[in-house]
Amino acid sequence: MQFKHPELLYALLLLIIPILVHLFQLRKFKEQAFTNVKFLKRVKLQTRKSSQLKKWLILLSRLCALAAIILAFAQPFLPSTTSALQEKENLIYLDNSFSMQQKNTQGELLKQNVQELLKNLPKNKEFTLFTNNKTYKNTTLTAIKNQLLQIEYSKEELSFSEVYLKAQQHFSKKSNTQKNLIAVSDFQQKNITDFPEIDSDYQVNLIPTQAEENLNISIDSVYIIEQNLDKIELSVVLKANKKNEQTFPVSLINTATKKLLAKSSVAFSENKETEVIFSLPQEEFVDAKITVEDDNLYYDNTFFFSLEKPKKITVAAIAEGDNNFISKIFKDQLKFNLQLFSEKNIDFSKVENADFILLSGLEKIPNGLGNILSKTQQNGSVIAIVPSENANISSYNNVLKSIGFGSFSSEISSDLKITGINFSHPLYKNVFNKRVNNFEYPSVKKSFQLQTTGNSVLNYSNSQAFLAEKNHVYVFSASLNSENSNFKNSPLIAPTFYNIAQQSLQLPQLYFSMGQTNTFDVPVELGNDQVLHISNKTQDFIPRQQKFNSKVQITTNELPDKAGQFTIVNKTDSIQQISFNYNRNESDLNFADLSTIKNIELSNTISTYFSESRSANEINQLWKWFVIFALLFLAIEVLLLKFLK
Repeated sequence: MQFKHPELLYALLLLIIPILVHLFQLRKFKEQAFTNVKFLKRVKLQTRKSSQLKKWLILLSRLCALAAIILAFAQPFLPSTTSALQEKENLIYLDNSFSMQQKNTQGELLKQNVQELLKNLPKNKEFTLFTNNKTYKNTTLTAIKNQLLQIEYSKEELSFSEVYLKAQQHFSKKSNTQKNLIAVSDFQQKNITDFPEIDSDYQVNLIPTQAEENLNISIDSVYIIEQNLDKIELSVVLKANKKNEQTFPVSLINTATKKLLAKSSVAFSENKETEVIFSLPQEEFVDAKITVEDDNLYYDNTFFFSLEKPKKITVAAIAEGDNNFISKIFKDQLKFNLQLFSEKNIDFSKVENADFILLSGLEKIPNGLGNILSKTQQNGSVIAIVPSENANISSYNNVLKSIGFGSFSSEISSDLKITGINFSHPLYKNVFNKRVNNFEYPSVKKSFQLQTTGNSVLNYSNSQAFLAEKNHVYVFSASLNSENSNFKNSPLIAPTFYNIAQQSLQLPQLYFSMGQTNTFDVPVELGNDQVLHISNKTQDFIPRQQKFNSKVQITTNELPDKAGQFTIVNKTDSIQQISFNYNRNESDLNFADLSTIKNIELSNTISTYFSESRSANEINQLWKWFVIFALLFLAIEVLLLKFLK
């Protein structure tokens, strides 16, 4: 038993006063001689004994009554647990990711959880609550009630390691407090795989909340299968988190005119992934969305994309010798505008305005061309240099140094195989399904040793660079002449040159995923005081951008924060459309088995947790009982005085 005011217990010392009064309250009796008093002596002895017993019982009842009153004022209590008296810090994580839109019999999971918190949280007790995108620190239910009711779904999601780390940052550094983390989520498996080791200073309580059906159909991706002057074939990849016999309609809609362009249906009875192909005229639409129509689908069932008329990449190739491979690689007239020159008939104005400049097989680089290369590099053009077998090293080095690349050094006359591929370089992104190490390696007979601080893209077997890149300048260390190398017959040549050219003008894709860094080029010339905006009906922002001579490079990251279609605007002029979609990280709905996790507490519902918490922290107040005891002893005293003779 413990006391709220233990200092009042010193008053128990005052109980000695009635004891002393009782002991020293002496009465003197005067004896009177009387004949034959034998019988009276016996009566006197009996009267004294009964009187003393009555006084002792009355004293005891008074002492008990006074003691009970003192104990009642000291407010005794019994805690339910040893931690009931400990100061507590409550930190609540409320998952508001898209998967919390799933429903059960009581409605959407997030809204249901909010209502449960409103019912069970003490109104004026301080706590901290955070979601995936907001934090309400050291607040009360009264102060935060309206914000809780207005919580929106967030594209962001936190793994439990991130939740735990964030909680540690919000908890105080006090060592004598009980730190409670209450996490309310559906706890998908992908967010639990790296579950942290729980520190003994923290008590972690997990409250899983899930829908009854747990079925989700998502549009995973959209890509172009074929595009020519007449038609476009689109492939739409759809995924389900489990097999299902139901058929789902899929619609392709022009978002500008609201016109239904095509419709199909999908089923997932055999596989959890399927594909729909739409074939449309080339000029049919610019902005569109694909939707899977079903009342039980709440997210990831709408997909936006923008299909602009293709903007050609201007390729200026100055080549000598065998240059047929250049014409073959850049033959796609929808994507490339190839301008092929020989060393003697260079149109420098066209070279200066090209997006990609390729020098191949030149024995010597003209001085005027070297100056143009330096200027175009600063304006964002991409340059590729393939030396001649009989190259004038001094001429090449003058140009390479002027563009900050490096230099050729000694000539190597031995045969070398090209065996090393830098798979992580952006040039080969999405080129290989897996790392290939056993294909037929191309080789060269004669090469130049390349000295540069740039990135090595392709290497010889001796680890020297065959192709290196620095600041969007790509330099080969050997001639691609058929007599010197069989690289032109290798499957590497097409993706290598094709992707180098693609990097010169990174046109907007069909769509971008939000929550990551996206970079693309807009072919427009801006004045010094002009900037591009990205806007739609609900948002307008200025993205990070870098101006070049004939293009602007745009980078987006945190914005936009809502999926949809946007317009790139220069003042009041619309330049082109782009689309953004939420990532599909939460589409799978594969939930973790929390029972296998150590050092945590599990509760079925929010109400259950708070009910158990109140029981564990309950304090049994005993002062009322001591008031009752005091009254009881006073009543006993009255009865003793009245009836005990």
